[in-house]
Amino acid sequence: MWYYFTKVLVSAFMIVAISEVAKRSSLIGAILASVPMISLIAIIWLYHETGDTAKISVLASNIFWLVIPSLALFLTLPVLLKSGLGFYWSLSISICVTIICYFAMLASLRFMGINI
Repeated sequence: MWYYFTKVLVSAFMIVAISEVAKRSSLIGAILASVPMISLIAIIWLYHETGDTAKISVLASNIFWLVIPSLALFLTLPVLLKSGLGFYWSLSISICVTIICYFAMLASLRFMGINI
C-alpha cells in the first residue's frame, strides 16, 4: 500500500512542481514539461515492479510512436487561443484533434505492419 502511495505522491509532486515553475518562467516550465518525465517515471515504476526489460523496451517503443500524434495538441491549442477562442473550447477542440491523430497514427502503423 505504501508503495502505491509513494508512486502517486512522487508523480503528483512532479506535475505540481512543473506548474509552479511555469508560473515564474514559461521557458523553464516548458523545458521541464517537454522532458518525458511521466514516461520516465512509468518506465522506472514498471522496471521496479517487474524487472522485465523486454516490457520496458516495448513500452518505450510504443511511447515513441504515440508521441508523434500527441504533438497535435501543442500545434492546435496555441492557434485556437490566438484566434480568440476561449480556453476551454480551445482545449476541448485540441484534445479532439489529438484523439483523431491518435486513431490515424494507429491505423497507419497497422497498415505498415507495426504492432503496438
